[in-house]
Amino acid sequence: MAFTLSVVVSTYNRLQLLGELLDALGRQTLPADRFEVIVVDDGSATPAAPTLEQRKDAYRLTVLTQANAGAAAGRHAGVLKAQGDVVVITDDDMLVPPEFLAEHLKAHEAGYTLVLGHIEAEVSFGEKPLFERFHALQLARFVRRFAEHPTEVRGVMVCTGNVSFRRAEYLAVGGFDQGLGRSEDRELGLRLQKAGAKLYFADGARTLNRSDHTDFSVWMKRNFNYGVFDSRIAKKHPERLDADPWHFLFLVNPVSSGLLFLSAAVPPVGKVLSGAVYRVADELDHRRGLHPVLERMAIAGATLTYGMEYFRGVREETGSFTGVVSGLAKHTLKRLLGETEHA
Repeated sequence: MAFTLSVVVSTYNRLQLLGELLDALGRQTLPADRFEVIVVDDGSATPAAPTLEQRKDAYRLTVLTQANAGAAAGRHAGVLKAQGDVVVITDDDMLVPPEFLAEHLKAHEAGYTLVLGHIEAEVSFGEKPLFERFHALQLARFVRRFAEHPTEVRGVMVCTGNVSFRRAEYLAVGGFDQGLGRSEDRELGLRLQKAGAKLYFADGARTLNRSDHTDFSVWMKRNFNYGVFDSRIAKKHPERLDADPWHFLFLVNPVSSGLLFLSAAVPPVGKVLSGAVYRVADELDHRRGLHPVLERMAIAGATLTYGMEYFRGVREETGSFTGVVSGLAKHTLKRLLGETEHA
C-alpha cells in the first residue's frame, strides 16, 4: 500500500508519553489508510517494541529498534523505512490535535515542500523549571513572527519537533548529518533550502510540547553543545550569515553582547558568570508572584545564561582566543560589506 504521509518518531525512554502521542495520531481527521507511523526506539532502557506491538491502531504502525545512536540517526532510519511521499517528524513528548496531519498535507498540496508547524507549551507551562520556560518563550516568539509572515521562514529555523518535507528531497540532499550532536535539524533545513525547497510556516499544524526535562546540568551542557555544533555548521555553510554563531551577537544589547564575547574569550570566567547569572535568575523566578517584572527579569537571566554557555561552546570548537577574534572579525566584515543572512 502506498501512503500519502509517513510520520516518523524517534523515541528514548518515554514510553508513556509516546503511547499518548500514538493515541492522538489515531484520532486524526486524515483517514488512517492515508498515513503510516514509524517509531524508532533509540536504545531505550525498557525496549518499546514489546508494548507497541500489542497496540491495535487503525493506521499502520512500524517499530524499529537500534542501539543508542541519537535522535538524528533514529529519524534517518525512520525516513529510509517510510513509504509516504511526505514525511512528518515530531517528538515523542508531543501531543497533536486531530487536524495535525491534514494541515501539514494541505501545505504540501499548495506547493510548499518544507513545512514548519506550530509548537505550543502545555497548560502546566508555569510549573516547569525556568530554563524550560525560557525555551518555550523562544518558540512563542518564533510563532508570533512567522504566523504573520508564513513564507519568510528560513532553513535555519527548522525544528524536528514539528516539521514535514518531501522524502525524495530529503534523500537527494543526503538526509540528516548524523555527525552533529545538536542542531542537525537546522543544518538539514539549510541544505534543503539551498536545494530549492519552498518553505512555509503552517500555523494550523500544531503540536503540544510536554517536555519532561528537569536537570539543570543537562540543560547547561546542551547549551554548550549547541555552540560547538553550530560552529561546525557555520563552516559547512560559510555563505549564510544566519548560520554563523556570531550572528547572535548582533541581536542583543551591548551589555549582553559583551558578556557573550567574554564567555568565548575567557571560558573559565564565562562558566562562573553564567552559573551566577542563572542562580540570581532562579531566585527572582521563585519570587515572580510578587511582581510581573520579576519573571521577565528571570527569563532575561536564563536567556543570558544560555548565550554565555553557547559561546563557551563556540570557543571550544574554535580552539583559541585568536580564533574567536578572527571569527568575529570575519563575520563583522561580511555584515559591513552588505552580505545578508539570506545569502
